[in-house]
Amino acid sequence: MTIAVYAGTFDPFTLGHEDVLNRACQIFDNIIVAVAADTGKKTFFSFEERVLLAKEVVGKRQGVEVVGFEGLLSEFVKARSAKVLIRGVRNGSDFDYETRMAAVNRALNHDVQTIFFPPISGTQAISGSLVREIYRLGGDVSAFVSPAVCRALATKREAHKE
Repeated sequence: MTIAVYAGTFDPFTLGHEDVLNRACQIFDNIIVAVAADTGKKTFFSFEERVLLAKEVVGKRQGVEVVGFEGLLSEFVKARSAKVLIRGVRNGSDFDYETRMAAVNRALNHDVQTIFFPPISGTQAISGSLVREIYRLGGDVSAFVSPAVCRALATKREAHKE
Protein backbone atom coordinates (compact mmCIF):
# COMPACT_ATOMS: atom_id res chain seq x y z
CA MET A 1 0.00 0.00 0.00
CA THR A 2 1.52 3.31 -1.09
CA ILE A 3 1.36 6.24 1.32
CA ALA A 4 1.25 9.67 -0.31
CA VAL A 5 1.93 13.01 1.37
CA TYR A 6 0.22 16.21 0.30
CA ALA A 7 2.24 18.90 2.05
CA GLY A 8 1.77 22.64 2.13
CA THR A 9 1.25 25.76 4.13
CA PHE A 10 -2.50 25.63 3.54
CA ASP A 11 -2.92 29.28 4.57
CA PRO A 12 -5.82 28.84 4.03
CA PHE A 13 -6.94 25.52 2.55
CA THR A 14 -8.53 26.53 -0.78
CA LEU A 15 -10.86 24.82 -3.22
CA GLY A 16 -7.75 24.29 -5.36
CA HIS A 17 -6.19 22.30 -2.53
CA GLU A 18 -9.43 20.35 -2.17
CA ASP A 19 -9.47 19.59 -5.92
CA VAL A 20 -5.94 18.17 -5.77
CA LEU A 21 -6.79 16.12 -2.68
CA ASN A 22 -10.01 14.78 -4.21
CA ARG A 23 -8.16 13.60 -7.33
CA ALA A 24 -5.31 12.13 -5.28
CA CYS A 25 -7.89 10.16 -3.26
CA GLN A 26 -8.91 8.43 -6.50
CA ILE A 27 -5.36 7.09 -6.86
CA PHE A 28 -4.02 6.54 -3.33
CA ASP A 29 -5.60 4.66 -0.44
CA ASN A 30 -3.62 6.53 2.21
CA ILE A 31 -2.88 10.25 2.05
CA ILE A 32 -1.31 12.38 4.73
CA VAL A 33 -2.17 16.07 4.46
CA ALA A 34 0.95 17.53 6.05
CA VAL A 35 0.63 21.12 7.26
CA ALA A 36 4.03 22.80 7.43
CA ALA A 37 4.88 24.64 10.64
CA ASP A 38 7.91 26.55 9.39
CA THR A 39 7.13 27.98 5.98
CA GLY A 40 9.72 30.74 5.83
CA LYS A 41 6.93 33.23 5.41
CA LYS A 42 4.54 35.02 7.70
CA THR A 43 1.25 33.18 7.72
CA PHE A 44 -2.20 34.64 8.25
CA PHE A 45 -3.42 31.70 10.31
CA SER A 46 -1.22 30.26 13.07
CA PHE A 47 0.21 26.78 12.67
CA GLU A 48 -2.36 25.37 15.08
CA GLU A 49 -5.21 27.15 13.27
CA ARG A 50 -4.03 25.85 9.89
CA VAL A 51 -3.91 22.26 11.17
CA LEU A 52 -7.38 22.52 12.73
CA LEU A 53 -8.83 24.18 9.66
CA ALA A 54 -7.35 21.52 7.35
CA LYS A 55 -8.86 18.84 9.58
CA GLU A 56 -12.26 20.56 9.38
CA VAL A 57 -12.10 20.89 5.60
CA VAL A 58 -10.86 17.34 5.03
CA GLY A 59 -13.41 15.93 7.45
CA LYS A 60 -13.69 12.19 7.82
CA ARG A 61 -12.47 11.19 4.35
CA GLN A 62 -11.47 7.57 4.43
CA GLY A 63 -7.73 7.07 4.18
CA VAL A 64 -6.86 10.75 4.74
CA GLU A 65 -5.06 11.99 7.82
CA VAL A 66 -4.15 15.61 8.60
CA VAL A 67 -1.02 16.27 10.65
CA GLY A 68 1.27 19.18 11.28
CA PHE A 69 4.99 18.78 10.81
CA GLU A 70 8.21 20.66 11.46
CA GLY A 71 11.54 20.38 9.71
CA LEU A 72 12.42 18.95 6.34
CA LEU A 73 9.62 17.46 4.29
CA SER A 74 11.96 14.68 3.12
CA GLU A 75 12.51 13.63 6.75
CA PHE A 76 8.77 13.72 7.48
CA VAL A 77 8.09 11.57 4.41
CA LYS A 78 10.75 9.07 5.47
CA ALA A 79 9.44 8.92 9.05
CA ARG A 80 5.92 8.21 7.75
CA SER A 81 7.14 5.56 5.25
CA ALA A 82 5.58 7.51 2.39
CA LYS A 83 6.74 7.00 -1.19
CA VAL A 84 4.90 9.78 -3.02
CA LEU A 85 4.68 13.55 -2.70
CA ILE A 86 1.57 15.18 -4.15
CA ARG A 87 1.95 18.69 -5.52
CA GLY A 88 -0.51 20.98 -7.23
CA VAL A 89 0.79 23.14 -10.08
CA ARG A 90 -1.34 26.01 -11.36
CA ASN A 91 0.96 27.47 -13.99
CA GLY A 92 4.45 27.47 -15.49
CA SER A 93 6.10 29.29 -12.60
CA ASP A 94 4.59 26.79 -10.14
CA PHE A 95 5.90 23.97 -12.33
CA ASP A 96 9.41 25.45 -12.44
CA TYR A 97 9.50 25.84 -8.66
CA GLU A 98 7.95 22.44 -7.97
CA THR A 99 10.30 20.57 -10.32
CA ARG A 100 13.27 22.08 -8.46
CA MET A 101 11.72 21.06 -5.13
CA ALA A 102 11.03 17.56 -6.46
CA ALA A 103 14.69 17.21 -7.42
CA VAL A 104 15.82 18.37 -3.97
CA ASN A 105 13.39 16.05 -2.20
CA ARG A 106 14.54 13.16 -4.38
CA ALA A 107 18.20 13.95 -3.58
CA LEU A 108 17.40 13.97 0.14
CA ASN A 109 15.24 10.84 -0.03
CA HIS A 110 15.83 8.52 -3.01
CA ASP A 111 12.68 6.56 -2.21
CA VAL A 112 10.25 9.42 -2.87
CA GLN A 113 8.53 10.29 -6.14
CA THR A 114 6.67 13.54 -6.79
CA ILE A 115 3.40 13.59 -8.72
CA PHE A 116 2.04 16.87 -10.08
CA PHE A 117 -1.64 17.61 -10.37
CA PRO A 118 -2.56 20.47 -12.71
CA PRO A 119 -5.86 22.27 -12.11
CA ILE A 120 -8.85 20.91 -14.01
CA SER A 121 -11.89 22.23 -12.17
CA GLY A 122 -11.60 25.98 -12.68
CA THR A 123 -9.23 26.36 -9.73
CA GLN A 124 -6.19 27.55 -11.69
CA ALA A 125 -6.32 31.13 -10.36
CA ILE A 126 -6.93 30.19 -6.72
CA SER A 127 -4.08 30.65 -4.29
CA GLY A 128 -3.88 31.23 -0.57
CA SER A 129 -2.30 34.63 -1.16
CA LEU A 130 -5.15 35.64 -3.49
CA VAL A 131 -7.72 34.55 -0.92
CA ARG A 132 -5.93 36.48 1.84
CA GLU A 133 -5.73 39.62 -0.32
CA ILE A 134 -9.42 39.52 -1.28
CA TYR A 135 -10.30 38.96 2.39
CA ARG A 136 -8.02 41.81 3.51
CA LEU A 137 -9.76 44.18 1.11
CA GLY A 138 -13.19 43.13 2.37
CA GLY A 139 -14.18 40.95 -0.58
CA ASP A 140 -16.19 37.75 -0.69
CA VAL A 141 -13.94 34.67 -0.86
CA SER A 142 -16.72 32.07 -0.82
CA ALA A 143 -16.03 31.11 -4.47
CA PHE A 144 -12.47 30.13 -3.55
CA VAL A 145 -12.70 28.35 -0.19
CA SER A 146 -15.00 25.98 1.69
CA PRO A 147 -17.66 27.22 4.11
CA ALA A 148 -15.39 26.17 7.00
CA VAL A 149 -12.64 28.52 5.78
CA CYS A 150 -15.18 31.32 5.24
CA ARG A 151 -16.29 30.89 8.85
CA ALA A 152 -12.70 30.94 10.09
CA LEU A 153 -11.99 34.12 8.14
CA ALA A 154 -15.16 35.74 9.51
CA THR A 155 -14.10 34.78 13.03
CA LYS A 156 -10.70 36.41 12.43
CA ARG A 157 -12.40 39.56 11.12
CA GLU A 158 -14.62 39.77 14.21
CA ALA A 159 -11.66 39.22 16.53
CA HIS A 160 -9.78 42.10 14.89
CA LYS A 161 -12.77 44.45 15.26
CA GLU A 162 -12.70 44.13 19.04
